[in-house]
Amino acid sequence: MRMACPPHAGEIDLDRVDLADPSLYAHGDPHPVWREMRLREPVRWQETDRGPGFWSVTTHELGIRVLRDSATFTSERGTLLNLLGKSDPAAGRQLVATDPPRHRQMREPLRRALAMRSIDRLRDDLTAHVRRLLLPARSQEPFDFADAIGGLPVAAAGSLLGLPEADYPEISRLSLMAVAPDDPEYTVDGDPGSTLVRAHRELFAYFSDTIRDRRRKPQRDDLIGLLLGMEVDGRAAAPGEVVANCYSLLLGALVTTPYVPTAMLAELAGTDVLTRMLAGPGIDDPAIEEALRWSSPANHFMRHAQSDLEMAGRRIRAGDAIVVWIGSANRDEEVFEAPYTFDPSRKGNRHIAFGSGAHYCVGHSVARLSLRVLFDELDQSFSNFEPAGESEHLRSNFIAGIKHLPLVARRR
Repeated sequence: MRMACPPHAGEIDLDRVDLADPSLYAHGDPHPVWREMRLREPVRWQETDRGPGFWSVTTHELGIRVLRDSATFTSERGTLLNLLGKSDPAAGRQLVATDPPRHRQMREPLRRALAMRSIDRLRDDLTAHVRRLLLPARSQEPFDFADAIGGLPVAAAGSLLGLPEADYPEISRLSLMAVAPDDPEYTVDGDPGSTLVRAHRELFAYFSDTIRDRRRKPQRDDLIGLLLGMEVDGRAAAPGEVVANCYSLLLGALVTTPYVPTAMLAELAGTDVLTRMLAGPGIDDPAIEEALRWSSPANHFMRHAQSDLEMAGRRIRAGDAIVVWIGSANRDEEVFEAPYTFDPSRKGNRHIAFGSGAHYCVGHSVARLSLRVLFDELDQSFSNFEPAGESEHLRSNFIAGIKHLPLVARRR
């Protein structure tokens, strides 16, 4: 999936496009499609051969409206397209699949535990991990940047959850099966449905075993201990609720962290822009926020209408699914000047890469810290990166991500 769009994409036959098709994001380019939709039909019905249809929302303003209004648009009937037409077994038990006011009770302890001042203790461990991951870059031979840093999100989540480092590779493999079951590199026996079921079964079994062990021993000062001690509606969280939220936190880290720097380097490697970023005071906070906008790694969030309503001249019925395309909202010309240009000094960056409203990513501080540590290491060690081959994108309608990015690093 390319991250830029020609300034004059031309008329596109929207009836011939299926935004739910994972292959569009591996081999095609949704940005011209989203641009046409923003201009012509910012709320548009999408038929799909994978199940019932859904409404696509492509502008920044309407996307924020859907994500912020939990009373009108519920999260408890599935938040991703792989649950379209199905009931969500995690509804009311998992943070991302629970509406306020119960959502607030579940979120607040996690919010405090994941605040920047609480997680800054991870900085040294993350720095050491990043240096190990980037060792192949120091050879100044071609290496796969995307593959090299693929272990970073599991390291961050694993540290917070108190998981053994020896388990990280297997957790990472199963997590990729869960978020990209359609990708041939992660599909088992050529069956995406079976791949997703297997990934869920094995991850949930892993966390169930971990939680049983924790109940036999004194609780540790980590997120699993916090979840085990958390009370909602006057009762302790059930084991299934703890497992569901461990899974959610793990996948949240996987989505937000590795695909941001890969998208940035895919666009800037070999350019004077990157040279200046690495030669100056460093990749600063505005540049990190621009990388988040540019990559928009969580490709969509889904909600369901609680009642009949009208939006942008379209009549939406109670029970209809509404999908907000984050990559489109973050390229909205009404909000972002020159949206198809990576501008590391962009001011007033109102991206919604972490969502918006009550469900704004609870782990955003962890993601930003992980990115800060990674970019600091790039600043200190390298002067630029050169392309060394074609990139490959995930076959996924959920994650907008590059899974392989051959580069040659230029050391300072």
